[in-house]
Amino acid sequence: MSMQYRELATEAAGYLPELQSVRRDIHRRPELGLQTPQTLERVFASIDGLPIDITRSTTMSAAVVRVRGAHPGPTVVLRADLDALPLTENTGLDYASEIPGLMHACGHDLHAAIAVGAIHLLATHRDQLAGEVLFLLQPGEEGYRGANRMLDEGALELASGDLVGAYALHVTTAYPLGCFTTRPGTGMAGAATLKVTVHGRGGHGSAPHRALDPNQVVAEIVVGLQTLVTRRFDIFDPVVVTVGWLSGGEPGASNVIPESAEFGATVRTFSAETAGVIEQRLTELVTGIAAAHGLVADVEFASVTDPLINSEQHTDLAARVAQEMFGENRFVTMPTPIAGAEDFAAILQAVPGAFVFVGACPPELDPATAPYNHSDLALFDDTVLPDASAYLAALAFARLDEVASGTVVRSSD
Repeated sequence: MSMQYRELATEAAGYLPELQSVRRDIHRRPELGLQTPQTLERVFASIDGLPIDITRSTTMSAAVVRVRGAHPGPTVVLRADLDALPLTENTGLDYASEIPGLMHACGHDLHAAIAVGAIHLLATHRDQLAGEVLFLLQPGEEGYRGANRMLDEGALELASGDLVGAYALHVTTAYPLGCFTTRPGTGMAGAATLKVTVHGRGGHGSAPHRALDPNQVVAEIVVGLQTLVTRRFDIFDPVVVTVGWLSGGEPGASNVIPESAEFGATVRTFSAETAGVIEQRLTELVTGIAAAHGLVADVEFASVTDPLINSEQHTDLAARVAQEMFGENRFVTMPTPIAGAEDFAAILQAVPGAFVFVGACPPELDPATAPYNHSDLALFDDTVLPDASAYLAALAFARLDEVASGTVVRSSD
């Protein structure tokens, strides 16, 4: 690897005060869903004046930043997500959220700042860029399918060259500060939601034979779901079904059998094959148990994200870049997929690439016990921002250099 990639980290170290300022400003003013206008404007303010092109979405707070290299070549896609979570922050930080009920508990505020640093590095060194980079600034990752919406609006159609790689970073407290990790194949689960409503016949609790008890059927279904995932699916291609809420009857009315009962669950899958059959099998189980007791069940199933699949060639590149930029001890191979979900999966279906985690656990905390992403106590050490920015930019440089040199196959091969 050329020395210039390692030197990106040295250069980025000087960005730390500005990147922390971006991150902390965004952290104070979190925004939810597809409309994150203040967040996007804060990013724009920090890249103003650079030799870049910006294409804004007309339907949401999304944008594509294009950095054109001085030399012709293909296109690499980078992505940063911008949205927060509906949580009340309890960290006690002096830059804690000022918006009641909203918090950047998943680190997307850091992702926005990482994007700022990476765009600066790419634009500053565009004379060494053999192609172009499309940087997707994406809202709505937290359950709003923001990545899918950007694809539907034609974000990738802005590319002027062949699409040869897609990369994104995600901070985590589960790894030590500055440690990079990914894995080939499935990196994260696909997610879906399941809602079941069982319709019965109400009655008095003293005479259940005169009613059709939906609560009993719901209880049997919930237990049956756990049997389904261990008996109908390969343990090496697992399914996770977690029931998050149940409702049947009125609190305090313990002698009343209700007319209906319902519950909701999250469903996680780790392969396209399993994701393709899980709805049918869940529906068969739910409706079958209900029918066996003379009741009817309505099933609502909605896919949120597909499993996130990393390309082996691109994860190899991600490992090499991290090791050669920062040393062998700064990269580890992630041993198993993560059951969390990520809509970057849709981008990787369109453009093979890699999704990489970077440790942002404060040094005084143990990654094994530190509050995890989505916790109202989640703390991220933002001194990782320069290295993360340099690394993301280096992935683009390295991939374009590989294609230019002809040393590896293209993403579509």
